[in-house]
Amino acid sequence: MTNHDLDDGSAVKHRHRHEGPQKHVVAFIFSIILTLIAFATVAAGGVNTAFTVLLLLVMAVLQVLVQLGYWMHLKDKGHMIPIVFMAGGFFVAGLAIIAALYWMWW
Repeated sequence: MTNHDLDDGSAVKHRHRHEGPQKHVVAFIFSIILTLIAFATVAAGGVNTAFTVLLLLVMAVLQVLVQLGYWMHLKDKGHMIPIVFMAGGFFVAGLAIIAALYWMWW
């Protein structure tokens, strides 16, 4: 007898755990803070250009990780296939950029 055959409620039901809005609010606040840090660095004007570019790149990577992890739920269990396909896409895009640069400078 399988769990599908039991209609009396004695079967174990698997429910998706809902994490609530607390983590989403924290992720949203963290995204706003990252945006404000990047904006303040550019708006300051007197900051070294190399430092500004490096800081903007770090803020962008952190922002992408927050977006993917919390808003697209890639941190949750069972999301390995989208992660693998996204990694494959990044790999192919990187190869395309390298090939284009090699083609232009050869």
